[in-house]
Amino acid sequence: MPRHSRKRDKALTRTRLVWGSLVLSMSIVGGALAMLVDDAGTGRGGLTLSPLVSISRDAFESIFETDVPIEPGRWDSIVITHSATPYGTPASLDARQRQASQQGLGHHFVIGNGSGMSAGEIHVGYRWLEQLPAALVFAHGQGADANRALSICLVGDGNRQRFDALQVQRLAQLVAELARRCEIPESRVYLHSDVAGTSSPGRYFPEAQFRELLAGLR
Repeated sequence: MPRHSRKRDKALTRTRLVWGSLVLSMSIVGGALAMLVDDAGTGRGGLTLSPLVSISRDAFESIFETDVPIEPGRWDSIVITHSATPYGTPASLDARQRQASQQGLGHHFVIGNGSGMSAGEIHVGYRWLEQLPAALVFAHGQGADANRALSICLVGDGNRQRFDALQVQRLAQLVAELARRCEIPESRVYLHSDVAGTSSPGRYFPEAQFRELLAGLR
């Protein structure tokens, strides 16, 4: 075989190896971005989306592959709250809410702030996967039903410090997708303080920035 042919074959082989390694790496990383985890050791599955997941709508598709089918009209509002702690994980929130006589993690979604969970990491709790109500408390006469409200908890204490920028961005992305798929109007995206006697998600929650991000995604 001529020398130039051997060189060309070696170059093609190296190219194929490089591309093959790249595809394999992408497959491995992609599999790690969205994975099933035990919901704080309760034996009830949860889903975690890494902050490395792209912001495309397709990246959120796994959220809607719930154990119990999502019934049209089942959810009519979204409520944003905070953990009121600088550190938080699904396990720590689950343990705290069990001490308060609640049945495990009381929220449908938890978004990390970089302390306990990665900043922008989204944890999908069993209440969403099983289409169960959140453990939310609403004030009487607010025109919203706690049994039909989706609860999103931001790790952090919004009365003491600002939230992570990526955390707020991921919140807007998640809310936009939930609102689109569940046909929830933007007017029914509430802060917890809008519907209950609480300051949550705190005075440092950037509501104007969040609403602007959300409007750009709708």
